[in-house]
Amino acid sequence: MDNGFSEAHNAPGGTHGEGRGFGHVAVLLKPAIEFLAVRRGGTYIDATVGLGGHSWEIANRLGAQGRLIGFDKDPAALRRARERLNRPAGELASDWPQIELLHASFAEAAQNVEAGTADGLLADLGVSSMQLEDTARGFSFQADGPLDMRMNPHSGLTAEQVVNRFDERALADAIYEFGEERRSRRIARAIVRARPIRTTAQLAEVISAAARPMNQAARRIHPATRTFQALRILVNRELDDLRALLGAAPQVLKPGGRLVIISFHSLEDRIVKDALRDGARDGQYRLLTKKPVMADEEEIDRNPRSRSAKLRAAERV
Repeated sequence: MDNGFSEAHNAPGGTHGEGRGFGHVAVLLKPAIEFLAVRRGGTYIDATVGLGGHSWEIANRLGAQGRLIGFDKDPAALRRARERLNRPAGELASDWPQIELLHASFAEAAQNVEAGTADGLLADLGVSSMQLEDTARGFSFQADGPLDMRMNPHSGLTAEQVVNRFDERALADAIYEFGEERRSRRIARAIVRARPIRTTAQLAEVISAAARPMNQAARRIHPATRTFQALRILVNRELDDLRALLGAAPQVLKPGGRLVIISFHSLEDRIVKDALRDGARDGQYRLLTKKPVMADEEEIDRNPRSRSAKLRAAERV
């Protein structure tokens, strides 16, 4: 999600768009597809299917002999993606690839994809617009809802459990580490004093009272932005899963296979940058992006959430 003042501009962690015919265009769609260099008949992994924006464009280039494997933790997103990807328009139906959509974290890629079989792997690490806009999911501080924030609503700790059960120091450490929030101790103290906290609006109000913006620059970002990012990352083990995916990528990719990662905040981008650099040093990768590729002004105007997106790519040696 990126930075503005409305959450549409500024929810840390970014958002998946939706592909052609799906509403909004997926973030950095054109460069992502170009760096993947999709070839007919190949096998490609979309590690974050979301609503299927990138997957549609990959599938459209694969042909009937191709194979697309998609992962998503969110069963609701997977259902919608399955409806769209399994029902291509009439003229495409006869040349549509095999589609396998898995309800699983991309951290499990190595367990679900045979070693050395993938021609490309794409991961768009943003939160989907569907997740943000569903108040029952608890991702957004712009509308009141239960404090959940789980990508997979059937497993793991909820944000409510974290907020109400963590001790003050553990909460402050998490907000600092995963939200890069300098006022983490003040916010954690206010949260502990306000317990029990049950809803997103209640939490946002507590944070806003504890961490009022001190200058004009700080006013551009809602005071709750970084804390909500931190809770979401913690609840969904996002950074651990990203490290696991980056560890699996060299195993599942063929020589010449492409790895393309779109990240939305500095924590993710740093992990991706370091993994690709280390992989290049160790002879696993040839770097395709010396600097991250970012959205141009036209895309940012069309989709403000793309402002913070950074794409990095490498080729398996």
